[in-house]
Amino acid sequence: MAEPLDHAYVFNFDQFYLAEDPDEHLVDGGVLLLAELNCTACHAAPAAWQERLTPKPGPNLAGVGSRLSADALWLLIRSPQHRKKGTQMPGLFANEEGDAEKVEALVEYLSSLKEPASKTKVPKGDAESGKKLYHEVGCVACHEPATDYRPPGVPADETVEKPGNASVPIALADDYDEAALAHFLSDPLRYRPAGRMPSMHLSAQEAADVAAYLHTGRVPEKQKEREALGIPKQTVARGGELFSGMRCVVCHAAGPTGQTSQTGLTDLIKVNPNKGCMAVAQPTGTPRFDLNELEKRALKLALAAVKKGPPLKVSAAQAVDWQMSRLNCYACHDRNGKGGPEDPRAAYFGANDAGAESLGQLAHLPPMLDGVGHKLTPQWLAKILWGEGGAVRSCLNVRMPNFGEAQTKMLVPLLAEADVREKPVSIDVSGLQKHHRAELGRALMGTKGLACVACHGLKDKKSLGPPVIRLTHTVERLQPEYFKELLLNPQATQQGTVMPPLFVGRKKAGQEIESIWTYLRELDGQPLPEGLLSTEDLELKPAKAGRPIVFRSFIEGAGTHAIGVGFPEGVNAAFDAVKCEWRVVWRGRFLDAMSNWQTREMPPVKPLGTDVKSLTEERSGEAEFKGYRIDKAGVPTMLYTLGGQDVEDTLRAVRDGRSFQRIVKQGATTKTEVVSW
Repeated sequence: MAEPLDHAYVFNFDQFYLAEDPDEHLVDGGVLLLAELNCTACHAAPAAWQERLTPKPGPNLAGVGSRLSADALWLLIRSPQHRKKGTQMPGLFANEEGDAEKVEALVEYLSSLKEPASKTKVPKGDAESGKKLYHEVGCVACHEPATDYRPPGVPADETVEKPGNASVPIALADDYDEAALAHFLSDPLRYRPAGRMPSMHLSAQEAADVAAYLHTGRVPEKQKEREALGIPKQTVARGGELFSGMRCVVCHAAGPTGQTSQTGLTDLIKVNPNKGCMAVAQPTGTPRFDLNELEKRALKLALAAVKKGPPLKVSAAQAVDWQMSRLNCYACHDRNGKGGPEDPRAAYFGANDAGAESLGQLAHLPPMLDGVGHKLTPQWLAKILWGEGGAVRSCLNVRMPNFGEAQTKMLVPLLAEADVREKPVSIDVSGLQKHHRAELGRALMGTKGLACVACHGLKDKKSLGPPVIRLTHTVERLQPEYFKELLLNPQATQQGTVMPPLFVGRKKAGQEIESIWTYLRELDGQPLPEGLLSTEDLELKPAKAGRPIVFRSFIEGAGTHAIGVGFPEGVNAAFDAVKCEWRVVWRGRFLDAMSNWQTREMPPVKPLGTDVKSLTEERSGEAEFKGYRIDKAGVPTMLYTLGGQDVEDTLRAVRDGRSFQRIVKQGATTKTEVVSW
């Protein structure tokens, strides 16, 4: 759908700056261009401007000879704007005498940069699946949608509206072979460390599918001009010299370390705004960006601002806006009234659950980021921005991209500072108050309480109604002050939410909210609320969990301070933490937590399996329990002292499912035995 571009394209500049803008507004756009067009890779910014104008690394060219053909490299180097309309890569050749030989030398050098064949076999891609993924997961927030795909939000009798904003060019997908393109889509940050092309968390199959789609109808074009010129063979060595001498190294790394070179920089304040890159006629070797008149005007204003002196002190909110602009976060997210996908692009963002329709925009659009630094914990922001497992809106098709830790780490403290509340609400999450009881919070969340489960699921259980965020990781995810603010006044705290004000008029609202927080904090050891709970949920099943389950309770035969350990292999044991002894072993099913969780009397839990056997052990000395530690496989080691010596006592299930291996380390002595019965 995209209209051809005739200038270097910086998404947020084109989106937020117009020719009609006054100079005082357009200067900020010029500063954005200075940064995103990498002007400071060649021109050193004054010290006061360096943090704001940090250059971004260009594509890493290590192994580029394995990804692009010589013909593709030749045309891209010879005329970047011709090959890839809208590219930010400048041209360095004006067709003067000797330019063709220089281009050929660079091609020979880059073609020599090979990478070992990947050991990972690329699966066969399905173009139809790739088309669907491309239009659903968020690619069209930046790139052009296709004319042969109808977004789910547009009725069949309506014309599909074209985006008003131009799209980031995607032409080089034609030049990559399909396997190389799949590898790129699987891990774009490896090849483009600046993060402007983020990872979309595609699996190997998904990457192959999208690559197959982007190659639909592809016919590699042989560069007849290159052949017709009959350029004599150059040398790899000369190409390497030109790569360095023509300053390609200030943007591009060509080795495995990914390091660019910034030696010999000229000062930005010495740049003549009417010469060089912005001159009407540019000599060969001068970077040619094909800037339009608005970009030139903005850059001249920005250069004047840099020469004038240090920038005004930037607030945390402005620093957040700056980084979001550089990474184009506004293509998907709205923050403080700025950004969000334009309607023609938003139409492609669908939901994967028909039950989500009642949620309105929350069902298919990325969330607004107003106050997100006050809302989310730093740990969860890190999971969302560059980690794994941060997504909680399961009904969304669109995915949160990974721009890389280097590009987003600074946002964590900046968002917290920018979104701090002058007068946050007070909430006690110490767990020390009488009302800090998980069972009270559980009752409030259930169908006989406030019915939170009507919309929110927990653990592996869906809600009873629309698929709103599951609350499993609430305590890890949300700041407690925000949690209380949200429950007390949802609409004022989170714009657009459909959550009702359930606590209005409740005299003990504050205490009730703290009880719910306590329940969610202790969720791993608590039953689900009324409405989500089934009796099957209360049986602890190590085989289903795929790792040992450790359960502290009253266990028959092991006393009131017992620690039960169930193994996926089907053998179980209980440890008495008072006497510091393994007291009971059995086979088959593990434990049913119903009696613990359903009544306050907590009668002893009985082993569910068969072949229950009590263990006895003769030993001397006073024992004192010191806790236990769990290894990576989930196996606990009991820690205690016996007669003044430290003891480490471990049971490991034997694969036959009929015995244990016991390892006891006491002082400097380690003893291993088999426990069978």
